[in-house]
Amino acid sequence: MREQILEDLKAAMKAQEKDKLSVIRMIKGAIQMEELNKKHQLSDDEVISIIAKQIKSRKEAIVEFEKANRTDLVDQNKHEIEILNTYMPEQLSEEEIIKVIDEAFAKINPTSERDMGKIIGSISPSLKGKADMGLVSKLVKEKLSNL
Repeated sequence: MREQILEDLKAAMKAQEKDKLSVIRMIKGAIQMEELNKKHQLSDDEVISIIAKQIKSRKEAIVEFEKANRTDLVDQNKHEIEILNTYMPEQLSEEEIIKVIDEAFAKINPTSERDMGKIIGSISPSLKGKADMGLVSKLVKEKLSNL
């Protein structure tokens, strides 16, 4: 994953793709900062986690920019999300997420909304980077409220 990002950085420099180049540099900087903090080279899963955080922050920024009626910044953030998504694993569909949630419910057999932490804890490792955890949380809450 790391090598792919560095190769894409070189390619973006050669092609003079300024938008892509700035996003890739940001990813590279975030990875380097995290490696300094953890004092080891990051695994692909850790890199994916960093990219997921970047996507999440841009989605939050889009909401704020829409409130402020800044369509230029909304478009810029959406474009950056598209670039970041090229490094993410294939995202699961809502049906696939629901299937994983149903399997967790069958194993854990929750009785109330207090069991949400157990459910999220059991499915989080298998969905990390493959699904929007906000959506996962919402689906689990809905299912728990129907108990």
